[in-house]
Parts: sequence; structure tokens; C-alpha cells
Amino acid sequence: MSYKISDPDEYLAITGMGIKNVKITKAAWVWPLQRCTRFSVQPQDYAMDLLAMTKEKLQFALPVVFTVGPDVNSRGANTTVAASDEDEDDLAREDRGDALMKYAMLLSQGDDSNKEGRENKQRHVASIIKGIIEGETRVLVSSMTMEEIFTEREMFKKRIFRNIQSELNQFGLRIWNSNVKELKDAPNSVYFESLSRKAHEGATNQARIDVAEAQLKGNVGEAQRRGEQEREIAKIHAETAVQKTERDIERAQAEAHLATRQTALNRDVDIAQVTAQRTLQSTDEDLKKTVEIKRAAAELERLRATDLVKATIAKESKQQAADAAAYEVAADARAKQEAKQRDADADAYRVRLDAEATSYATQQTADADNFRRLNPAEAMRNVYQMLPPLMSTINEQTGITLPEWQFGKLNAAQQAMQQEQGKSGKVNGGR
Repeated sequence: MSYKISDPDEYLAITGMGIKNVKITKAAWVWPLQRCTRFSVQPQDYAMDLLAMTKEKLQFALPVVFTVGPDVNSRGANTTVAASDEDEDDLAREDRGDALMKYAMLLSQGDDSNKEGRENKQRHVASIIKGIIEGETRVLVSSMTMEEIFTEREMFKKRIFRNIQSELNQFGLRIWNSNVKELKDAPNSVYFESLSRKAHEGATNQARIDVAEAQLKGNVGEAQRRGEQEREIAKIHAETAVQKTERDIERAQAEAHLATRQTALNRDVDIAQVTAQRTLQSTDEDLKKTVEIKRAAAELERLRATDLVKATIAKESKQQAADAAAYEVAADARAKQEAKQRDADADAYRVRLDAEATSYATQQTADADNFRRLNPAEAMRNVYQMLPPLMSTINEQTGITLPEWQFGKLNAAQQAMQQEQGKSGKVNGGR
């Protein structure tokens, strides 16, 4: 038992146990007592030069090329319909009536176990196909005339295709392409050569006739065209002369009109120039008169301004003298007032200073008495005695050391207090 898989261009034909006829598939399990054969479905080209005879007993060679292969598109519906026989089940289902099964049965003749057997099968199939093509083509050609073959070329090709395909269907084959080439003479026949020569000579003679007719038409047409050309040229020259005369008249009229207009324009220009010159002179006189009037008015204003300035200066001088005398009187009165005020302020200040001096002396006397009562020497000694131990404690806890000059003073003060305290003790003990 094995699982067989075909190539893309192949099919498997399985026969034997459980299969009534032939099973066509792409892949299947092959059981014992079953046989599996591979067959290709690639189309093959068949080129032939067929010798055929028409209805008029004219023999010719017909080159044809047919591409024929299995009809893989005509598989039928048997593979998808459940078996209706009570003796068959789903596993025993097979292909019935399709093209590939017919083609596989055509290849079943002979042994395909070796290369020679497969080649014999291919030659057998090629012989059948060529026989069908030759037979159907000759039958069709024998029922037609040469003229029908030439004039109905497309219909001739379709009838060949239809007749051959109807015969190939029984073997599951299909014509994929057909090509009927140009007809040729059979051996020892010159029919098509004669027709070609006839057509060539007829075309040559007709061409000569056509050339002569064309030359005749050309010469006549050339003469006609030349006469028409001369007539048209003369007509054009006459029309040109008339148009030239009309253009000269129009040019003369335009030049006369231009001269008249130019004279009138020159006159208007001269009048305008004279008028402009007179207007300019009148305007100049008016401007000069206006300037003289303005100059006299300016001189009058200047003289008036000079007298006004002199009067203003004299008035201001008198006013300044009066203001100076009044300022001196006011300054003397203010100086006397300020002197009296300073004397009064000095007396009040001396009285306040005397009172403050008396109060300060009294306060100093009271403070001295209070200080003597408090004995400050004893209090200062206690403070100085507390500082060195405090500095030592700070140094031990924080590592900060007071400057030498300050710490030296504290030590000196502490020693002086200790000495004074010792002396006081001796004095008190002596008493």
C-alpha cells in the first residue's frame, strides 16, 4: 500500500480491486491488488503536408499544424455524484464517461513499464490522430471546389476543426489550436504557379494601362491647370493694378489732409506760444509789484519794532530800578526780624542747656550712689570666672578655639580676679 501523487501536468489512472472501470485522480492511496499508471496531459503538435484533391480533380498540398491533447476541462459530474448502485459505496466511486478516462483507456494498450513501451503508446496515439486529421481533411476538400477553398477560407478552417474534433471526442482528445497554412502545388503540378504568373501578368498589364491613363489624365490636367493658372494670374494682376490706383488716390488724399492739419496745428502752436509769453510777462510784472509792496511793509514793520523795543527797554529799566529799591527795603526788614529771632532762640537754648546740665549732674550723682551700692567689681569677677570653663567646654564639644589674643585676655583677667580675691581674703582674715 502506498500514497501516489502526480505531477502538475500528469494524472493517475488506477484500476484493480474495488474499482469497476478506471479511476482518474491527482493523488490517491494505492491498495494491494490495484495498479496505478501515470499519464501526461501535455498537448502535442502534429504538423503535416496533406495531399488532397478538390471537386474538380485538382491535387494540391495542404500544410496544417494541429495542437492536440487530452480534454482536461471535460471531466463530467460523476466524481461528485454519489453511487446509486447498492453494491457500490463512497470508497468505490470512480470517474465514468469523462475525457481523461477515455484517454487513459486509449493509452492502456501495450506495456509502459519501460521506455520502449511508452514510446510505442505515443506513436500509437499519434498515428490515430494523424489518421483522423488526414481522413477528415481529404473528405472535406473533395466536397469543395478550389474557388470555394480560396473565397471561403475561414469557413473551410472552421469545418475542418469541427469535423476533426467530432472524431477526437471519442478518445477524450481536444484540438487546442489549429493552423492551416498557404496552399502549395503537389509534386509535378504547376497550378498555383500558373495562377500566380497569370495574376502577375494581369497585374502588370493592368498597371501599364493604369499608367497610360494616368499619364493622359496628367497631361490634360496639366494643360488645364496651366491655362487656369495664367487666367488667374492675369485676373490677379488687373485687380492688383486697380487696387494700387485706389491706394495711390487714398494716399494722396491722406497726405493733403495731413498737410492741412499740420498747418492748422502749427498756427495753433504759434498762437499758444505768443499767448504764453505775454501771460508770463504780465505775471512777472505783478510779482515784482507784489514784492515791492511787501518790502515796504516789512521796512515799516521793522521801524515800528525798533521804536517799540526802545520804549520797552526804558520801561523795563525803570521797573528793575523800582524793584531793586523795594527788595533792599524788604531785605533790611527781614534781616532785622531774623536777628531778633536768633537772639530769642539763643536765650531759649541757653536756658534749656542749663536745665539739662543741672538734671544730668543730679542723675550722675544718683547713678554713682546706686553703683556704689551694687558693687560691680564683684559681679564682673563672677562673669570672668565663668568664661574660661565655658570656652573649654565649647572647645571639647565642638573643636572651636578662641583666638589667642582674646583667650589670653580672658586668662589674664581671670588670674587678676583670682589674685584680687586672694588679697581680699587675706585682708578679711587679718581683720
